[in-house]
Amino acid sequence: MTIEERINSTISEIKGISKKLVVAFSGGKDSTLVATLSREALGKENVKLLNVCFGPYSYSRGLEIVINLAEKLDLDLMFTAAYEDQEEIWKYGPSCNRCTKLAKFNAVLKSTTSIIATGANLSDTWGQTGIALKERLYAPIRDWSKNEINEALKYFSVEVPRIGEAPIREGCKLKHLLKMMANPSYHGQAVAISNEILLDHLSDFPHEMANVKIIGPLSRNIALVNVLPMPSDSKRDSIAKALKKTGIIDTVHWVDKPIKVIISANPGIFNNESSKKWILKGRLQPEFAAPISAEWIESRNRRLATFQIIDYTPEVDR
Repeated sequence: MTIEERINSTISEIKGISKKLVVAFSGGKDSTLVATLSREALGKENVKLLNVCFGPYSYSRGLEIVINLAEKLDLDLMFTAAYEDQEEIWKYGPSCNRCTKLAKFNAVLKSTTSIIATGANLSDTWGQTGIALKERLYAPIRDWSKNEINEALKYFSVEVPRIGEAPIREGCKLKHLLKMMANPSYHGQAVAISNEILLDHLSDFPHEMANVKIIGPLSRNIALVNVLPMPSDSKRDSIAKALKKTGIIDTVHWVDKPIKVIISANPGIFNNESSKKWILKGRLQPEFAAPISAEWIESRNRRLATFQIIDYTPEVDR
């Protein structure tokens, strides 16, 4: 199937689903394509964009991209907030899947009675199920690959700017908090402020990846800084100084060589080799600037529902 045939098939399906749609719009490639296809199928007057704003955990650059894309697509844009729900989820450890379901989708469902089109595709858990419509959530590109999504955006001549956070998934700073958020004003602010500082300092430096992972015991915030390509020593020094000036970052480490992370996990994860492998290779490694390995510890903290990185050590050459 050519990309034009793929586009036309999806447009036909959208027409059969509803006369009006609200698009859960993050400003990324997936939701931008869904917005474009929906506009082509139903007309701009029957499509609205809804952005879930995560407050301190949304990138300022990301919000600029959302607003600018909405203007270029000539579609109405609405906002709804959900950061308090995120903080409640992160009390029990990092969980992007629960955050998507319980914070993002719930916020969207509460904001409208319309059918909501999402950007779920083959790279997502939902996309892999093949379910088109569930509880007013509709996935028009559920069986699309990332390559097809990129081809379709080129077909429509729609360019989606990057935040600069990561090569693939962008938009939420909270995913870089790799421990329980027992105190939002300490743990939450650390990940929110440090990632804005990093991108501000790299505004004139072309990069493929830029994030600050916050790890450590609950009493300390350790910043693991990941940037590709690696900036100069002078820029690294200025970024490290700015991070420490926040008063809530205790240690700054640039990930420019392999490291071992010490991961405390709840028993369900600790005793499941597949889960540990996915967390290390699927969840963590893609957003680290150097190879990582892990030492796993079974947590005795009953509040920890997932995992948290409590420390790190440089890898020793063998």
